[in-house]
Amino acid sequence: MADIKRVVLAYSGGLDTSVILKWLQVTYGCEVVTFTADLGQGEELAPARAKAELMGIRPEHIYIDDLREEFVRDFVFPMMRANARYEGDYLLGTSIARPLISKRLIEIARETGADAIAHGATGKGNDQVRFELSAYALDPGIKVIAPWREWDLTSRTALIAWAEAHQVPVPKDKRGESPFSTDANLLHTSSEGKVLEDPWAEVPDYVFSRTVNPEDAPDAPEYITIDFARGDGVAVNGEAQSPATLLTTLNDYGRRHGIGRLDLVENRFVGMKSRGMYETPGGTIYAVAHRAIESITLDRGAAHLKDELMPKYAELIYNGFWFAPEREMLQAAIDHSQAKVSGTVRLKLYKGQASVVGRQSPASLYSERHVTFEDDAGAYDQTDAAGFIKLNALRLRLLAQRDR
Repeated sequence: MADIKRVVLAYSGGLDTSVILKWLQVTYGCEVVTFTADLGQGEELAPARAKAELMGIRPEHIYIDDLREEFVRDFVFPMMRANARYEGDYLLGTSIARPLISKRLIEIARETGADAIAHGATGKGNDQVRFELSAYALDPGIKVIAPWREWDLTSRTALIAWAEAHQVPVPKDKRGESPFSTDANLLHTSSEGKVLEDPWAEVPDYVFSRTVNPEDAPDAPEYITIDFARGDGVAVNGEAQSPATLLTTLNDYGRRHGIGRLDLVENRFVGMKSRGMYETPGGTIYAVAHRAIESITLDRGAAHLKDELMPKYAELIYNGFWFAPEREMLQAAIDHSQAKVSGTVRLKLYKGQASVVGRQSPASLYSERHVTFEDDAGAYDQTDAAGFIKLNALRLRLLAQRDR
């Protein structure tokens, strides 16, 4: 690493990445380029620019990019086509943001002639893996600096002391012990650590930031519709919207009705279990609706195969293999399945729940004539079922005869 002259840092403007910025300058004697991604986290990003300038970063080396549309269009929506949930519950809000950040880090490194990239992920978590696997997939020769794996700042007290010794501004609210850590983007907010580390203790209500308590949500249900075209959402209540705008709209509905809270103990890729609290208001509504439109437009064989592929697909995203060939292979199959997944889903939103109450599609495979309990006018010959049952029972009967 001795030959590093310029580094692109994934920079939030917070205490940790500000210390990292200064640490890179001191430790490597290098020039730092900062990159701050607007993924819809809902924070004002101008202070990140001001802080980077205060710490001596040249204006042309401060990148603040609005990636909201790309995030939803090219990462969230493809993932949602698969109905992906890690370990059955987690909608992968943090996981799916990392490959986009890494992609932009590599692009900026090429634009600025940087020798390396750097991130603020710790050595205990999944994000270090996600950032670096993505980076190496896009640029096998890139150098990656992960300060939390290199320095001896092993506590928050040590971090603040180092910051003060090197003239890094420390906000007053950072001097006390943080009760938990958060990560946010347009899809979700995750919270981990401190008050959440005991899996027996209920999550305090003050941890939740994206949703009202379902008990305090409106007493009357609200109905909405979502239109889909080829597997992607395109409109809410009949109003056409871009991917990021559509998810923002659904977030507003989810917030109001307390939808999308998840208390989860998960298996990290690095080997330990962790307890986290996730809020995915709009994403939860969207996932329910997408599953519903598939229910009337996907053939049984395709639908069941997708369900079999989904856990592997979700695990690949969780573990950081977005740019791996196996994820791309699965994506091709999933995208092919979505050709006829178009139509409208009607949902009822009420006190923490998004319930499907209607679905329709010009490409529907649902035939009321075939399933009716009334006269089907010859659409289905019930006597055909006898031969079908006998053929499927043949091996079971042979087994029973042998084992009698």
